[in-house]
Amino acid sequence: MNLSQHMIVEWLDSKEGGSSPHLERILLIYPSSNKVVLIKLFEKRIRIIHRTYDDIVRAITAGEAQIVQTDPYSGLLRPEGKIKESHKKHRDEAWTLMEKLVAKGDATLILDKRTRGSRISELAAQEGRKKKVIYSYFRKWLQGGRKKNVYLPDFEKCGAPGKRRLAESQEVDEQHPKVGRRSVLAIATGRTKTGTGIRTTADIERKFEKGIKNFYEKKEKRSLVEAFEETLRRYFHADIKIVDGAPTYILPPDDQLPTFDQFRYWYETQYRDVEREKRSREGNITFELTSRELLGNSRMAAFGPGSQFQIDATISDAFLVSSLDPLRIIGRAVFYDCIDVFSNALTGYAITLEGPSWLGAMLALDNVAMNKVAYCAEYGIEIDEEEWPCNSLPDAIIADRGEFEGYDPETLINSLGIDVHNTAPWRADWKGIIERHFGIANEKFIKFIPGSVPPRGRSRGDPDYDLKAAYTLNDLRKVVACHALTYNTTHYMESYPKQEYMIPDHVERYPLDIWNWGIKNRSGLLGTLPQEVVRLNLLPRKLVWVTPAGIHFEGDLYFTCALAAREKWFTKARNKGSWQIEVCFDLRTTDHIYIPLDGGMKLETCWQTEASKHLRNRDWDWHEAMDYFALEEAAKQAGRKRRREKAAWFAAQKDKIDAEAVERLEKALRVAGKLSKSARRAGRREHRQEEKMMERQQNAWRLGAAIADVARRPSSPNDTAAVRPDNGDQEYVPRMSRINRIRDIRNKEWENEEK
Repeated sequence: MNLSQHMIVEWLDSKEGGSSPHLERILLIYPSSNKVVLIKLFEKRIRIIHRTYDDIVRAITAGEAQIVQTDPYSGLLRPEGKIKESHKKHRDEAWTLMEKLVAKGDATLILDKRTRGSRISELAAQEGRKKKVIYSYFRKWLQGGRKKNVYLPDFEKCGAPGKRRLAESQEVDEQHPKVGRRSVLAIATGRTKTGTGIRTTADIERKFEKGIKNFYEKKEKRSLVEAFEETLRRYFHADIKIVDGAPTYILPPDDQLPTFDQFRYWYETQYRDVEREKRSREGNITFELTSRELLGNSRMAAFGPGSQFQIDATISDAFLVSSLDPLRIIGRAVFYDCIDVFSNALTGYAITLEGPSWLGAMLALDNVAMNKVAYCAEYGIEIDEEEWPCNSLPDAIIADRGEFEGYDPETLINSLGIDVHNTAPWRADWKGIIERHFGIANEKFIKFIPGSVPPRGRSRGDPDYDLKAAYTLNDLRKVVACHALTYNTTHYMESYPKQEYMIPDHVERYPLDIWNWGIKNRSGLLGTLPQEVVRLNLLPRKLVWVTPAGIHFEGDLYFTCALAAREKWFTKARNKGSWQIEVCFDLRTTDHIYIPLDGGMKLETCWQTEASKHLRNRDWDWHEAMDYFALEEAAKQAGRKRRREKAAWFAAQKDKIDAEAVERLEKALRVAGKLSKSARRAGRREHRQEEKMMERQQNAWRLGAAIADVARRPSSPNDTAAVRPDNGDQEYVPRMSRINRIRDIRNKEWENEEK
């Protein structure tokens, strides 16, 4: 341990007590005699202390003392340019006096009280100053480390800085004048000494606080002046009167009310909290989006290319026309983008007419994994692999709730190894990279497309921009592909934070350059999968039942497949019971579903069975099919009232018939007297035959008589030609049917057998 002059030693086991720490500054060191001279800090008089060098070192080693690293007088080290001229003048005047005493650096001034006293007395007499002032200057010089700047004034410490000053009474008079600048009214009335108005008290500040909370820090966003006026009416009124049936606040004279300047000064200096103000006036969502601190970076979570993609959708600012007829306007498309967080490269996109949903996100991810050379060739664009090498799925996806609402991401996580992270509602700033790319796309080409929507909409006299629409969906897809090729190679990212290893490699701030550097140095070659496998694992999945009628998906939709036929699934289901399997389905068609096999690496295609023939060959998507089944179920539920009413009517009629039949039986039993069970059962066959013959006679069809009767009817009151002459009681008797004769013979044979 080496000690040096001006070091400060703090004694930790000091018995002197007091609120101030026991600090001593080393003034002189005498190595030959092992002596050290120190002065105690924070004393109002000169207190010189003598210790041995070894004692100080031993105390520091034993933990009884320590060297203070921060000098309490470090504030004296100020650049000359930062010191006010008035402060310099005060310092230089004090130093001119003390320089005559301490300029020689004589140690006897420190060690010998008598020498110090005589010399200070001589200087005081010579300069006409008090010895007390010179002693004070000398003490400051020693305690401050023998620096000239110890004589700089501490005016900032004057007046108890930071301590609140509140008046005990609101009254303003000669003994209690109003503080602050005098108003024009006070100057005009000659009250420049006392001022006008009232003084701010604790009670007034409490009313100010109520006014701020209730009238300013609210969603209504009143101005501070409006909040002040409302505060006066609510909390400073002298009376309340009913005027025209409504309460009206009566305020006292202005000189008995606080001023707006007092209100504003209190708010700005004592109460204002910018974050609380913004949150209460604009809401937490808007604050987090526009006013929060910006301490992080979106790329912190991305180690290399493919570590994380951001995906989002927006409505394209351009109207499109139908590919079937360019005169048909089909509205605006939905534009999906996928951006690599590490490099800002555009890795894939999708342009559809589907609303923001999993279907659009699925198509965008399919495009991400697609070979871009083949994709661009579909639109007549010839490129090399190096121009757009992004054809792999990421390790993680950041999306908002719109794309993945109602979609279970377990398939992406388990089969494709993609983690899915959803942002909080209304937090577009969590996907700032892709949100900015939408703006770049608008600035670069979308606003120049025929039929584009002006940024501020249509003004009076402007042409109808939707009538200028000329692009089809494929036209827009082609121009976006061209934009992706241009953006990835030429978009200079001036604010991109280069990583330390990029600097010596001289990596340019272009997305494709950063992507290629990351592939080489960070991620290696990203893995690729067959497109059919990727699509299978991107499709939504659902558990369905294998039933004897087929694979039951929903409603009346049943499917079959070659695998089910080979393994006789439906026979097993009928004999051993149904079971569930997982299937994939494309939301755009109901013709097929798919059974994933081998962990999603293979698939089995299923098609509709004959049980679903009424739904086959229909251009339905799954939403339309679900709507159809929902309507059927709704119709079924809507018919409950009718079914209940008919069931009640039937029950009433049945009860009536039951009562009549039972009453008729009981009446017959009473007439016949007491009959045995065998008597009741006797002759059942004969009775049946008689009843049958009676039924035949009563219910037989007599068609000829009916036709003759119709023929005898006149077609009109004047038509008598159609009326045939009356033949008396003679009627037409048809020939005996041979079938009836056969029945009679059969019945007689049965009767003979029974006898």
